[in-house]
Amino acid sequence: MDKSEILNLVKNKIQQKIQTFTSLIEETRASSNDTKSSMGDKYETGREMLQQEINNLQRHLNETLLQQNKISKISAEPCTKVQNGALVKTNKGLFYVSVSVGEIVLDGKKIMTVSEESPLVKAMFGMKVDEQFSINTIQQVIEEII
Repeated sequence: MDKSEILNLVKNKIQQKIQTFTSLIEETRASSNDTKSSMGDKYETGREMLQQEINNLQRHLNETLLQQNKISKISAEPCTKVQNGALVKTNKGLFYVSVSVGEIVLDGKKIMTVSEESPLVKAMFGMKVDEQFSINTIQQVIEEII
């Protein structure tokens, strides 16, 4: 399995999220500017709700930009132990240690992207092939690291 393809899929997914959040922020700001009323309190409440939504979207955008920064530092080089950039095959699934953007599919195989802060990665970080770890009382064996 080609890790550079996986890395590109993750980068593309992050880029799509950035574009989505950016356009949602722009749309929400535009609707905020269009809200004109002489209703007093109702007008202020509506504007405040829109502002809260903008703040929420901005927070998500900032988190996604941090993910983009982290993923830009990850290499597609082969790994011998569980670390950032490692593709880890256990008896329970395939995991790409990078940033968490959910499941991606490559060549018909499901790969779960997980960040180094996740409990799963913390449990197996630094381990090598044939080592075992337990997460949520489920025993897993590292079968392969790419």
